[in-house]
Amino acid sequence: QVQLVESGGGLVQSGESLKLSCVGSEDSFNGDIISWHRQAPEKAREWIATLWPGGATMYTPSVKGRFTLSRDDAKNTVYLQLNSLAPEDTAVYSCQRTGDDGTTWGQGTQVTVATTWGQGTQVTTSL
Repeated sequence: QVQLVESGGGLVQSGESLKLSCVGSEDSFNGDIISWHRQAPEKAREWIATLWPGGATMYTPSVKGRFTLSRDDAKNTVYLQLNSLAPEDTAVYSCQRTGDDGTTWGQGTQVTVATTWGQGTQVTTSL
């Protein structure tokens, strides 16, 4: 059975980037449709992007312009570049393969985006 393995997740600050990878077992991406989904804590799983065999892509509005799909057929890998990350992007990201023999899911990779704080500024008032 085709297997998928995601990697590339991690902890980043707001505004930073990550590149996720979805690696398939031998010849598993030939002619297949690859999608990425994410699931935030206590929320339903959300579709975020799809890559068709011919190269066409589609993104959910919340990530369009920030996330980019690409593929390397020689490495049986589909990538999801995540730019301008925000705390609301925190979730487990999973890839899905849809082929003639059905659908396969990877186990997911955690992306955590920390809120960025400034260093603060002192305000002093006098009577």
